[in-house]
Amino acid sequence: MIETIRAAFVIARRDFTAIIFSKSFFFFLLGPLFPIGIAVAAGGLGAQVSQDIDNPVIGVALSAGEAETLLAARSRLSENLGTRALPDLFVLNNFSGQETDIIAKLHSEKSLTAILSGTLAEPVLTGSERDVKRWQGKIALLAETALSQPTAIDIKTTYVGQTSSSSERNQLLTAQAGQAILILLTMILAGMVLSNLVEEKTNKIIEILAAAIPMDAIFLGKLFAMLGMALVGITVWSTMGLSVALLVGGNWDALPSPAVGWPLFCLLLILYFSMAYLLLGSLFLGIGAMATTVREVQTLSMPVTMGQLLVFFLAYSSITKLGEPVEWFAVLFPFSSPFAMIARAAQMDNIWQHGLALIWQAIFTIIIIRFSVMLFRRNVMKSGQTARKKGLLARVTGK
Repeated sequence: MIETIRAAFVIARRDFTAIIFSKSFFFFLLGPLFPIGIAVAAGGLGAQVSQDIDNPVIGVALSAGEAETLLAARSRLSENLGTRALPDLFVLNNFSGQETDIIAKLHSEKSLTAILSGTLAEPVLTGSERDVKRWQGKIALLAETALSQPTAIDIKTTYVGQTSSSSERNQLLTAQAGQAILILLTMILAGMVLSNLVEEKTNKIIEILAAAIPMDAIFLGKLFAMLGMALVGITVWSTMGLSVALLVGGNWDALPSPAVGWPLFCLLLILYFSMAYLLLGSLFLGIGAMATTVREVQTLSMPVTMGQLLVFFLAYSSITKLGEPVEWFAVLFPFSSPFAMIARAAQMDNIWQHGLALIWQAIFTIIIIRFSVMLFRRNVMKSGQTARKKGLLARVTGK
């Protein structure tokens, strides 16, 4: 019994020392900071994106005097209710206020959620049904405050099928959904490359394969085999989900359509997933190659996973900022580029940009693969040399 305890202590001390003094243990200690940072970033970004997506602007097509009175009423109310509780008002100068002109304006101006016309005593709110029903009460409150009228004002409503603002909002929702699907699939499936490498490092299969075939072939074979497996899984899951949806039924016309159309959007989802998978998969294999032990590979997997989330947040934060520096950075940074570009596919109908993005991502993928293969080759050769030295030493010493 004492010998068993002593042997267990020796093993425990060996493993404890190996973990504590490993290079990767520092990243393990930083582990709790990643989820906290991710949670804070997710909360802040979620609130910001929701605010950007649903930031109402009501066009005011009233007389100059009534428009000024309405703006003053909004300023007074916002002091008590808060700025975000009321929609922004934008005065439409030199605007006729005719119904045909209002509808044309709503279809041409992406920034306008609805348009208020008529008079303060008999206001008319025109917009999509969702927007009008949501802001009708607030507009009535503004009109009552502007007129200092204690009785409720009845707002007449005019519904239009789809305004430019509501169409843009629907496309933003599609962009969010596309990014969420892409990052979820990438995080679930790309990590399997690392798991496969851990298993084969444990079983010494890598060294056996390296003795038989070129190491470049080992690396590429593993990478593309896992990509093929991931695509098969996605095909099966998509088929099952579509079958269930068809059986249950539903209003398919209510789905927010992406700017490029559903067929091309689904194709781009597959292409951008493949690029994201190859980029992250080759990075995972490179990290696995740099690690000297299986323990280090497993310890480094968590920071890499958190890094994926940071990349996703970069792309997610740029959804509502098309053409701005942060969005261009997300598009050009290779690891966030697939996620940023699928958001563009939902909001912009030009096709050529996706061809350029896929070429750029493919070029960077080749660079990452070449660099990772070099590390992979060096690590496997070093492991093989160490194994041969140990075998030679065992034959010489007879142990």
